[in-house]
Amino acid sequence: MSKRDYYEVLGVSKSASETEIKKAYRKMAIQFHPDKNPDNKEAEEKFKEAAEAYDVLSSAEKKQKYDQFGHAGMGNRGYGGGGGGMNMDDIFNQFGDIFGSGGGSPFDSFFGGGSRGGGRRQVKGSNLRIKLKINLENVVNGVEKKIKVKKLVQAEGVSYKSCAQCGGTGQVTRIANTILGQMQTSASCPSCSGLGKSIDSRPKGSNAHGLIEKEEVVSINIPAGVEDGMQLKVTGKGNDAPFDGYAGDLIVLLSVEDHAQLKRENDNLHFDCYISFADAALGSEVKVPTVTGQVKIKIEAGSQAGRILRLKGKGIPSLNGYGTGDILIHLNVWTPQKLSKEEKAFFEKHKDSENFKPKPSAKDKSFFDKVKEMFS
Repeated sequence: MSKRDYYEVLGVSKSASETEIKKAYRKMAIQFHPDKNPDNKEAEEKFKEAAEAYDVLSSAEKKQKYDQFGHAGMGNRGYGGGGGGMNMDDIFNQFGDIFGSGGGSPFDSFFGGGSRGGGRRQVKGSNLRIKLKINLENVVNGVEKKIKVKKLVQAEGVSYKSCAQCGGTGQVTRIANTILGQMQTSASCPSCSGLGKSIDSRPKGSNAHGLIEKEEVVSINIPAGVEDGMQLKVTGKGNDAPFDGYAGDLIVLLSVEDHAQLKRENDNLHFDCYISFADAALGSEVKVPTVTGQVKIKIEAGSQAGRILRLKGKGIPSLNGYGTGDILIHLNVWTPQKLSKEEKAFFEKHKDSENFKPKPSAKDKSFFDKVKEMFS
C-alpha cells in the first residue's frame, strides 16, 4: 500500500511553520492516542502514521529531502503498517514531550520519560549530547569512531522494593460516590509516581536514584556523505535509568573540519587551480588534490581562464545513495605582477599579434553559463 503524503497526513500546507506542524501533530496524537483508543488497530495505525509524518516534517534536513524527492528520499522507514522502523515505545520516547506534562511522572523531567498506557511505568534515562569532529576523508569514506563518554550507570548492589501503597502495580484504584452511583477510577500511584518500586538500598557513592558516574567507550558508525551540523543518535548509550528502566540515547553533533584546498558544495568538491600564461597557452600537466591523494590532469593548450574541468565520481557519496559527486577544477590563469625587461619587451612586441587578441567562440561559455553548468 502506497504511503500518503506527509502534509496530507497532518493536514498542513507545505508552507506551514514549525509551530503549526507541531500543533497539528499534537492534535492527531491526542486524538488517536492508544490510551483513548484501546484495542483499536485503525487508531493505532493513524497514530503511527502521524508520528512518521511529524518525524520528517519537524526536521529541516529531512523535510528538505522529502520536498525534493518525496517518499523515495526517505529510504525504508516507517512506524508500522509494513514499513518497519520504530515501535510504540520508540514513538513515545522520541516525541513524548509533545503530549505535555499532564499525568506524567516527576521522573520524566530528569530522565527521558517512560512507557505510557496502563500499568507500571518504566523510566527512560536521559539523553547525552556530545560534539564530534571529523575530517573530509571521514565524510567521503565513512568512519567508525570510538570515544570515551562519561555517563550515569546503575551502581552495583542497588536494590529496589515494591511500593507498599500500590503493591508494585504503579496504579491505585479510587471509588467515588456520585448521583449515578459508585464510580471506580484508576490513577498513577502518588507514592511511587507510577513506577511500582522504590529504592531499598543503594551503595555508597551513588546518587539518590542508585546511579553512579562511569566512563564507557562507545563505538559510533558515521556513514559516508554526512554534513557539518548533522546529528546522529546512538540508541541506548545515554544515561542509565533507575528502577530497571532503559538507558537514554547518545546524540552526536558532527563538526566537519575545513579542508586546506577542497571546498564542499552539496556532494561536489571544488578546487581552484592556478596556472601560468605559458601553461595556458602551451598546455601542461598539473597535480590536483583529492581526498585520497593527488592525481595528475592534463591542461590543454589554449585553455581559458575560468574553464571548469570535472573529475567524475571523485566527490562525496550521497547520503541517500544517489551516486557520488565530482571534483570541479576551476582554472585560473595567473597574471604576473612584475616583469623583467626581457619579459616586458616580449609582451610589448607581441601584444598586437592576432593570436593575442581575444576571439571567444560559442564553446567559450560565459560566466553565467559556467555557473549553471557547475550546478547541473
